[in-house]
Amino acid sequence: MAQEKEMSFLDHLEELRWHIIRSIIAIFSVAILVFTFIKVIFDEVLLAHLKPDFITYRFFCKAFTLIGIDSSFCNIDFSQELQVLNPTEELMTAIWSSLILGVILAFPYILWEIWRFIAPGLLESERKKSKGFIFSASSLFFSGILFSYYVILPMSVYFFYNFSIGDAIVKSFKLGAYISLITNTLIGVAIFFELPIIIYFLSKIGLVTPEFLKKYRKHALVVVLILSAIITPPDVASQIIVAVPIMFLYQVGIYISKYVIKKQQKNVEKSPRVQ
Repeated sequence: MAQEKEMSFLDHLEELRWHIIRSIIAIFSVAILVFTFIKVIFDEVLLAHLKPDFITYRFFCKAFTLIGIDSSFCNIDFSQELQVLNPTEELMTAIWSSLILGVILAFPYILWEIWRFIAPGLLESERKKSKGFIFSASSLFFSGILFSYYVILPMSVYFFYNFSIGDAIVKSFKLGAYISLITNTLIGVAIFFELPIIIYFLSKIGLVTPEFLKKYRKHALVVVLILSAIITPPDVASQIIVAVPIMFLYQVGIYISKYVIKKQQKNVEKSPRVQ
């Protein structure tokens, strides 16, 4: 412990470099494994939203049928095939998708490396209280992945395939553009779901307070709606579906900020005053 405290700035940079290197190795290792099974992953995961029997479409079909409403979710037909317009596009899309999935699947390990870097600078009591950091952050991250995969993405794919401004227009979607929609939505929503963790650390270092979060709640809603419009189809329903859980997490963040501030105030009151 004494050696850790006596580390110079350059020593810390060297330590950080190795944490980054190990994280990159983990990402590439997972990416290589994903690339090995890339055809199965594309057919069963990344392109699964093009299948009419995808679980979300079946759920919406049954739900609307149950309440007596005819729904187009019951007769989905994505007849247009994805196009590859240059010789390298398919390979580059496979490589890029493998790297993105590598980041997603290696996320808990990346968090662990971050934790290993910052833990030596924490007090023993702070380490014990923060042991759930990796689990909490990973749970929120993968909750965002699942929410975007089973809710946002099916609606996005359905919207873009069915939206039309004229009968003379024929849709011919590029493979790269379609996969970018999938991966960007997955990562974007997952980062959104990290909001309580971000608020916790910002409250810890004094950059935000519960009063600040309450004061700018309406501003935060506007920002969330704008960002939701970027990562979802341009319709109100999709934006609301994304905004509701994010604003719920924002409200959870307010309670977390309250807890952090109260805890810090108690610690200040308990600490002996210097005469």
